[in-house]
Formats: sequence, C-alpha cells, structure tokens
Amino acid sequence: MNTQARWLVNINGFRLSETVIVSWIIIAGLAIASYLLTRNLKKVPESKVQVFLEYAVLKLYNLVETTMGKELVERIPNIVPYIGSLFLFFLCSNLVPLIGLRSPTVDLDTTLALSTITVILIYSVSIRFNGGAVFKDMIEPTPVLLPINLVGEIARPISLSFRPFGNIMGGTLIMMLFYKLMAYISELIPGVKIPFAQFLIPVPLHLYFDIFAGSIQAFIFIMLTMVFISNSVDISLLKKREARKLEKKKLKNA
Repeated sequence: MNTQARWLVNINGFRLSETVIVSWIIIAGLAIASYLLTRNLKKVPESKVQVFLEYAVLKLYNLVETTMGKELVERIPNIVPYIGSLFLFFLCSNLVPLIGLRSPTVDLDTTLALSTITVILIYSVSIRFNGGAVFKDMIEPTPVLLPINLVGEIARPISLSFRPFGNIMGGTLIMMLFYKLMAYISELIPGVKIPFAQFLIPVPLHLYFDIFAGSIQAFIFIMLTMVFISNSVDISLLKKREARKLEKKKLKNA
C-alpha cells in the first residue's frame, strides 16, 4: 500500500509531485473564489453573499482578538488575513479527498512548510517587539538551561508539522484499508462484478475523517499559531519599554 505522492510531471528532470499540483489547484481555487465573491462589494451590503462574508470576517477578527489580545492584533494588522488564509488553505487541503484528489497535508513537506512559515513569523514578531531579549530568555533563569530551551524551540516546528500530518495520514490509511475491505467483500458475492459496497458504506467515515477531523486539525493549527505568537510578546513589558522611551524623548526635547 503506497501512500507517497506520485510524480505527475517529469520533463527532462523537472518534476512536479501530486502534492504540489493539488496545492496549486487549491491556491488557484481560493484566489478565483476571492475575486468572484469580493468584486461587487458595497459600503452597505445589498446581497446575502456580502452579508455572509462580513459576518465570517467579523467572527475571524473576534477569534484572533480573543486569542491574541486586541492590543497585539492592532500592532500586527496583517495577522488576521494570515490566520484566515492559513485556515482556508489547510481546510481545503483536508477536504479535497471528497472530490477524489490527494490531500497535500498527507505529505509531511506541506505541514512542515506551513509550520516553518509560522515559526519564522513567531520569531520575527518576537524580535520586532522584544529585540535582544528573545535570545536572553534562552539562558534564563540560568545558562545551564540553554540546551533544554534550544530543544524546546526546535520541538515547536516539529510538533506543529507532525500533529496534523499524523492525524490526516492516519485517516487516509484507515480509508484505504476500508475501501480494500469493501472491495474484498463485494467480490465474495456471486455474480457481482462492481464493488458496490465502496459507494455507500464509507460515507460516514468520509464525513468524520475528511470533514470533521480535517476541520478540527485546521482549527487546532491556527489556534496553536496564535497562541505561540501571543506568548512570544509580553504586552505589559512592551508598554513599559515604550513608556520609558517616551519619557526619555520628552526629557531630551525639554
């Protein structure tokens, strides 16, 4: 039973895997849907589509502000679009098996890439607001803990990538085994050449593994992303530093 992505394009050594092509299809689909849904927006909503979009965006903003804090979201205005885009891509990647495509999140490369982007964002935000204190925290409360702290930092992208990959891959393997079982049961019935059991019986499993579990994994991923980013910045300390800088500036100009 092979679970690896197939090479769909191979031209003189230039190869594209099924994972890359399906990812491009998802990205193109999201881009086209975004254009079609937002091209005729009005200041005062006149269509149910715009009302639904505004409701969804408002709920997203509320979720991000509740998780990360309103002050931090105001300081990182692009974080809400990033979280929304991340969720939509992750969710669509988990749902494409319903239309016969291979989920990109079954490939560790996809979840590792998303986790790497998130970790880079975490460190960039932390360095932006905390400066050199980010590296100072590595040796606190004692320099002896530096190796342990480094292991913890390395484990972050690993846990972020392997958690969704393991869950989605597990569901994919179960569905493959179940389809083989249904085909075998259909062959045992005399006179039946079509594996009819594969058409109806697996539907509840698809509802769970593709829709429910896929949505849950996408939600968990963005929640962990927001929690990690918010934990990397201490707003109270940031305010104190900004207040001290403002006082020094006033004294200097006085």
